[in-house]
Amino acid sequence: MTTFDTILSTISEIFQVHGTELAKLGSVVINRDLNGRVRLILEEKIQDNPAVNTIVQILADKLAPHSFPADRMVLFEPFLDEVTQNAVLFQLEGFDQVTVVDRLATESDWTTITKESTGAPRIVFFSIKGGVGRSTAMAVSAWSFAEEGKRVMVLDLDLESPGLSSSLLPEEKRPAYGVTDWLVEDLVDNTDEVFENMIGTSDLSHNGEILVVPAHGKEPGEYIAKLGRVWMPKISAEGSRESWPVRLNRLLNELEKRWKPDVILIDSRAGIDEVASACITSLGAKGIMLFSIDGNQTWSGYRILFRHWHKTGAVKEIRNRLQIVGSMIPDDENRPSYEIRLLEHSWSVFTDDLYDEIPPGQTSDEYFNFDQFDDTAPHYPWYIRWNRGFQALESMHSRLKGIDKNEVNALFGSLLKGLKTMIENEGASHV
Repeated sequence: MTTFDTILSTISEIFQVHGTELAKLGSVVINRDLNGRVRLILEEKIQDNPAVNTIVQILADKLAPHSFPADRMVLFEPFLDEVTQNAVLFQLEGFDQVTVVDRLATESDWTTITKESTGAPRIVFFSIKGGVGRSTAMAVSAWSFAEEGKRVMVLDLDLESPGLSSSLLPEEKRPAYGVTDWLVEDLVDNTDEVFENMIGTSDLSHNGEILVVPAHGKEPGEYIAKLGRVWMPKISAEGSRESWPVRLNRLLNELEKRWKPDVILIDSRAGIDEVASACITSLGAKGIMLFSIDGNQTWSGYRILFRHWHKTGAVKEIRNRLQIVGSMIPDDENRPSYEIRLLEHSWSVFTDDLYDEIPPGQTSDEYFNFDQFDDTAPHYPWYIRWNRGFQALESMHSRLKGIDKNEVNALFGSLLKGLKTMIENEGASHV
């Protein structure tokens, strides 16, 4: 008997033992359905090959209950490419001819990484858990960029826990609509009704501009009913299907075309969920800020995510955009030891699954690998010091209006300096 976690390792063991039979099957698709049950999908032309029955019988026995009976375990198709279209897929490690297809109940896909946007740099603020100061840091970052004369666009995509707009906009400046309104109206081709009225302009900066796109409008209306529909794919009259992450990216492209920001800051939902997946993988981010406090929940969550990227082969497409942010650093005598522990744990999780192993006799220059104390490395934290006055998000608007720049730099300087370098120096990305 197997569990879900042992499905792929069991298949690998069987394929290693029966390599001769496997070679006769040609290209193989391992299909894991919504219930976690496995089928093989093979090309029609090998339907009568005796090797099929040999491997299928063994798989059916060894994988139970995560398999179909042997007589229903194989599907034969004329073209395997059609089977894998629009699916979450990856190669089975060690077997170039075997592709694993995961059928998921959600639209999230952590393995397909959209290329970096060629327009305004997009920076995603993400954390494994909430309550780590992520939204506060984003509001301060927007203020800082605007103080330098930039036009900053801020998107609140923490749709299930909205509130960022309250830190940057007074009540009277909040727009009538938000992201959820656009996503719902898009399903019925009615976005013109809301598009021009989903931007609020903050008065926090006199040098640049802060454009805020909230999760919902000034009056949220039937927000829960709308929220239950934003994840829907859009089906055209011709029957083509557009997933909700693709729709979200289309919205961002349209917002950028209309308002022409210099930089776009995106507040993601915390945790490994549907919204976070779209923000991190589907929006063409230049940088992904991984907010962290030193604790088991933080590092366990990042390990799960990093190992998934490693297993599915997506790691090389995403790792050069990541950056650890050490948030809520204690501002007392414990600060030095806390920062050392945070750095050690960060380096450990990056080394295990994101960094390349350096073969004996080779130098690190040819590989994506960094020394623990290399302050240019993605694992090396950009620190944010904890300060009680900056923790109440709803009071941030009034707080920032009279803030001392020196105080901001003392608390957030490491993050702000890193973001500025990332955005303004194209060569600053990790390679």
